Amino acid sequence: MASKIKVLIVDDSELACAFLRQVFEDDGEFEIVGEAHNGRDAIAAVKMYRPDLITMDLEMPHMHGLDAIEAIMSSCAAPILVVSAIANAQNAYAAVARGAVDIVLKPSMDSGEINQFLAKAKLVSKVHVIPHIRPLTMGFVQSRSSNEVPTPPFEVGEYSIFAIASSTGGPQALAHILASIPEDFFCPIVIAQHIVDGFAPGLAEWLSTVSNLPVRLARDGEVIKPGTVFLAPSESHLTVTPARRFALVERREEDIYHPSCDKLLLSVAEVYVSHSVGVILTGMGRDGVNGMEKIKLMGGYTIGQDEESSVVFGMNGAAISCGAVRSVLSVERIASAMIDLAGVAH
Repeated sequence: MASKIKVLIVDDSELACAFLRQVFEDDGEFEIVGEAHNGRDAIAAVKMYRPDLITMDLEMPHMHGLDAIEAIMSSCAAPILVVSAIANAQNAYAAVARGAVDIVLKPSMDSGEINQFLAKAKLVSKVHVIPHIRPLTMGFVQSRSSNEVPTPPFEVGEYSIFAIASSTGGPQALAHILASIPEDFFCPIVIAQHIVDGFAPGLAEWLSTVSNLPVRLARDGEVIKPGTVFLAPSESHLTVTPARRFALVERREEDIYHPSCDKLLLSVAEVYVSHSVGVILTGMGRDGVNGMEKIKLMGGYTIGQDEESSVVFGMNGAAISCGAVRSVLSVERIASAMIDLAGVAH
């Protein structure tokens, strides 16, 4: 019989702790090893109980959740799932920068929300985390070894759009990449990042703090402008049209992933053909694999994040395994490849 997932619940609300405890106990795959009601106590509890998973609230007395996450990840690293309200979305992504694995909306009594919460908790508990000495900091692009240089010859301007697919661990990877893209990068960057409904604006605001390019949510009918990062909203799927505008596609109830990476990448391949670059980052499942295959088939270039720098080697692993990826790069080196492909001097 498989051992249960040991959980530490961190929340200043006793009512919230009691609700989460009930949710986990009703599932049967979790064991609550402890609770903490502020960040300071959370650090001590992690050292005492060595949990497989920490659910972390952010707004707490004595020590803020952000500071607690930083301390935990530097001394006794464990997988942290931030349980946040939509109003706190930007802080939630600041928590990701400090080492939290993922974010989930505080569940209500709705069974669908509870099932999504439990699925996310089980996934995060399996992630292997490493200690973070300090919060995620952004630096300059590192040089690449010769075997990582994009292989085909290309001219300046040959590639005119970059489409990125990402999921679990994606916000950290996106922050690394965007921080190293220079402000004279003239191609548009379009991103489909699996995200909880309501959190996309917070992610865009957070990425704006590290990006040299403007970051914004894509709007229906909007012209795709160069030198801009466009993030897909989660409430609809994002596609591009032959007129090189965005189109939002209604999300169906049965759609597992939102926004859909495949829908965005497939439409980019159809419209931009050989002038498109597809990038697939860390994440669970296979969403984005079909789109990467299509971009490569149409003559575009494809890049996959390597296993070593991935939080979850799922989507990118599947794309690499099926031959849809031409260059496998660490997250630190993806920006440099994008700059080369765009023909930007650096």
